[in-house]
Amino acid sequence: MSKDKKKKPKGSHKPKKKDKTSDQPATPSKSGKLPRKFYEEELLRLQAELVKLQAWVRDKKLKVIVIFEGRDAAGKGGVIKRITERISPRTFRVVALGTPTEREKSQWYFQRYASHLPAAGEVVLLDRSWYNRAGVEHVMNFCTDDQYQEFLRSCPQFERMLVLSGIQIVKYWFSVSDDVQEKRFQARIHDPTKLWKLSPMDLKSRTKWVEYSKAKDEMFKYTDTSIAPWYVVDADDKRRARLNTIRHLLSLIPYEDSPAKSIKLPKRQEDQGYRRPPKSAQRYVPNLY
Repeated sequence: MSKDKKKKPKGSHKPKKKDKTSDQPATPSKSGKLPRKFYEEELLRLQAELVKLQAWVRDKKLKVIVIFEGRDAAGKGGVIKRITERISPRTFRVVALGTPTEREKSQWYFQRYASHLPAAGEVVLLDRSWYNRAGVEHVMNFCTDDQYQEFLRSCPQFERMLVLSGIQIVKYWFSVSDDVQEKRFQARIHDPTKLWKLSPMDLKSRTKWVEYSKAKDEMFKYTDTSIAPWYVVDADDKRRARLNTIRHLLSLIPYEDSPAKSIKLPKRQEDQGYRRPPKSAQRYVPNLY
């Protein structure tokens, strides 16, 4: 006589939550160059998810900071460009601060960054950030050792205050090998459309490769915290780095599809006899193409 199967108690089996980023074609082999067709299709799919995330951030009044740090020519700008390509700059704001003025140098160090923190319904993408003090400022002796040590001590406290105030912090470090960085620098030197990307500071950083490595390791030791951890991106392959970063960002901010509002195009105002000036009275851009 067969034994009756034990019935599972109600609620013992829960359907798994669907991963919004899982419905993609099979990933090619990780060895070799990522095929352009796969890359472009997957990038478009992930950008569509970013549009959904944008709506969710606005609806739920979320506040998010995404920090992009790493080696020169590691591809930070390329990732930021792909993230913002199809979304509103009023929701995803890119902040890339220049050299501080003399007045800003006299302020509390975090003060110039505080004015760019997100309001409700905003995501701020920091292309370089307050971590300049632990990187270029420290290595190039643009700050004193006391200022550097104070940064390592106070930065985790500053970020903790931001998180406890309701701001989510995501920190990415883009890692690139020596050989790949040199190849990208050489490409910039010989391409007039990319030459602007190569600053004197970038060139000088090549001579201090080891010092930058030490500075990064020391920075991680103090600031890789549970409340605001660092995530390292292997950026030797630009296409993979872009897809991996965007997908990871989407996984860190839980979101749902916001119901789309039905839109009805209104009728155009009827012409009631208004006579417009002749086209000859206006200056037109020449149709050269």
